[in-house]
Amino acid sequence: MPVAEGVTVEGKGMTAWQRSFAQYRDRRVLLILPLGFASGLPLLLTFSTLSAWFATAGVSRATIGAFALVSTPYALKFLWSPLIDRLPPPIPIGRRRGWGIAIQVALIAATLALGSCNPKVDLTHMAALAVLVAFLSASQDVVIDAYRVEILTPDQQGPGAAMIQTGYRIAMLVSGAGALIIAARFGWFAAYATMAALLSVGMLVFTFGPEPAIPPEAEPHTNARGWDAVREWLVTAVTEPFADFMRRPMWPAIVIFIVGYKLGEAMAGVMAMPLYISIGFSLNQIAAVSKLVGFFATVIGAIIGGVVTSKLGVMRALILCGILQSAGNLFYVLQAVGGHRLDYLALCVAAENLTGAMAGTALVAYLSDLCSPAFTATQYALLSSLAAVGRTMVASSGGVLADKLGWVPFFLLTTVATIPALLLLVWIARRDPTPWRKRQDSISA
Repeated sequence: MPVAEGVTVEGKGMTAWQRSFAQYRDRRVLLILPLGFASGLPLLLTFSTLSAWFATAGVSRATIGAFALVSTPYALKFLWSPLIDRLPPPIPIGRRRGWGIAIQVALIAATLALGSCNPKVDLTHMAALAVLVAFLSASQDVVIDAYRVEILTPDQQGPGAAMIQTGYRIAMLVSGAGALIIAARFGWFAAYATMAALLSVGMLVFTFGPEPAIPPEAEPHTNARGWDAVREWLVTAVTEPFADFMRRPMWPAIVIFIVGYKLGEAMAGVMAMPLYISIGFSLNQIAAVSKLVGFFATVIGAIIGGVVTSKLGVMRALILCGILQSAGNLFYVLQAVGGHRLDYLALCVAAENLTGAMAGTALVAYLSDLCSPAFTATQYALLSSLAAVGRTMVASSGGVLADKLGWVPFFLLTTVATIPALLLLVWIARRDPTPWRKRQDSISA
């Protein structure tokens, strides 16, 4: 495992909290910020920014809604992550860097091609290119997540998770509001070309950054030939990552916890916008507060979450941040009772984004600790997909519950919805308190 550069020396004479903040000055942790930016940049280019382009071009609402399906690759990336984990990269400069640069070159080209289309005449062509951009973006996420997990020590996973979220959030602001400003002044091709150029920051990291060492168990075997080689590859690339995870103590409980940890936040988030609109806030008011207050609250929350994770450890940070995340939903109750007040809206948005980012950082660090070095890309892609299951499951049920219960009881329900997952986490922590990667490091040492 890599050794953090500079932290050990600087850590002498520091308090534990100072050492936690000092992790953010480590060169490897800093490299994660531009990778998070590259990861988040393409998302809105196939979602809300593309929808805005279609709306200004007179495309029907039904067609715009149907284009939401182009984001499907993000939910299915675990299916092809074994290929990225095991196949030799197209560019022979290392397993992670080679795949990272190759995918990003293709992503830049696809983004430029999408931006050069005309939605009035090229909708079918644009659909294919949007799916391609989403597929390459999801594949890029597989490489970036694996690179982040492997390049950082277990103690740096919290700050690394904060950096990935901060870069991601900045990129969404740039590819959302930034792209719209450019499009309004210079046209849509200029907007998409600018976003494609900004993707090069990720290529710079992969070009000049270090390549994580390949663990012995991940080295390819070359003795087998023909069908034996195919069978061996299927075992090591597809079967073994899942078998490896299921050899861990209490893995079913871990899966249930991952699915349920952000369930309450997801339930509240689904109905946040309908709540604001029902109270009488205009879309401009909601957008202004969300973009300004929400952005800074998310960045601050991600950094605090990283510091707390580094100081307290992953398990205790998950519990603390999970409790704060649940308590943050009480501000929706305050908003529902207080009515049309901008100060309550700002407070609600700030609390939602601050606590959600703290919990998200702790969860990313936990998922990173669960990955074996030999199967990082495959296992992290699978675990992150499980973490999204809760958000997907409640998307359709939140409105029904809010209609039946009313705003205040509904948001009180979201406050306690995560309690079963937190209790399960306490049970897991008491029986298996050491993160998986730290235990593996101590065994290998």
